[in-house]
Amino acid sequence: MSDLSAFSPDYPAARDKFRDAARAAGAALEDFLNPAKPPPGHDGELTTDVALLGPRDAGRVLLVNSGTHGVEAFAGSAIEIGFLAGLSALPNGVRIVLVHAINPHGFAWLRRVTEENVDLNRNFLDHDGPHPANDAYDALHPALCPDRWDAPALAEMERTIEDYVHKNDAFALQAVVTRGQYDHPDGIFYGGKRPTWSNSTFRDILDRHVTGARRIAFVDLHTGLGGYGDAEMIGGAGPATPGGRRMRDWYGDIVTSPSAGTSSSAPLVGVIARSVREAARGADVISATLEFGTYPVRDVLHALLADNWLHAHGDLDSPLGREIKADIRKRLFPDEDDWKERVLTKGVEILNRTLAGLGDA
Repeated sequence: MSDLSAFSPDYPAARDKFRDAARAAGAALEDFLNPAKPPPGHDGELTTDVALLGPRDAGRVLLVNSGTHGVEAFAGSAIEIGFLAGLSALPNGVRIVLVHAINPHGFAWLRRVTEENVDLNRNFLDHDGPHPANDAYDALHPALCPDRWDAPALAEMERTIEDYVHKNDAFALQAVVTRGQYDHPDGIFYGGKRPTWSNSTFRDILDRHVTGARRIAFVDLHTGLGGYGDAEMIGGAGPATPGGRRMRDWYGDIVTSPSAGTSSSAPLVGVIARSVREAARGADVISATLEFGTYPVRDVLHALLADNWLHAHGDLDSPLGREIKADIRKRLFPDEDDWKERVLTKGVEILNRTLAGLGDA
């Protein structure tokens, strides 16, 4: 039975628990101050915290990140804390870099996005060039992101969604909506026109602690896709590549690939793993999103659409506002012990397998 006290009720408690666990494990700590304001009632600042263990000049690095999608950090934070609590001796020549709440604004405000309303996992691309078009999303945007959240607007939204699914299919809808869009700052899965604070901070952490290693294993912790409590290691490497084969050796049959059509995720653009490959400068990189399922895709999407409307047009302190915030928290963090037990046990197991794999390399 896992120690479920690794989970926290909110961002401030998670930050304190992570820092305490890092100190107990003998890790050095760094923090990066986010300039955005915390939500009402939250004391203290918003920071991304980094725990560092092992030699600075290690040739192999385990890099773990939580909170790319802020509200999803309830699970990611607990996994990092549980991993720290169980650490013993590190393999020779291995360094651990744990990034806690890379999007602290989203974690604190119970939002998937950053303070710029940007989906951080669509923001890591070349902003000096043209941004990818998403014509299909453009057509859906007016119905998905209405000015009002009332019965007529919701009925129109549902008709639009059902019509698209009827003409295509449910996964086609997911692919169009989630792959990223760059023309509607008030929309969902907006990738932004410039690097966000979280993007720049993550690149700074890479420059400080990852660049120069000859082998890097990157695990980005997420929730929201897949069956309730199920784990999926979503990798960019094809199954026939050396990286894909190594992932299969390390993690077994939970490894999937969007490009191969085996994943619950559609292919995406601007993902955070791109920055790791760029910082690696030719080093061997194993990169995967560790995704834990929560509720059906349509339920999660509805929660995201409602939260997007709320922060653009609604009142957070109204009964509807509080209902919407409770729903997005639940859809991305089911606060039931059976879900938390499965997620924490599997998440820590995956990080230990990754550490062992690096040690054997």
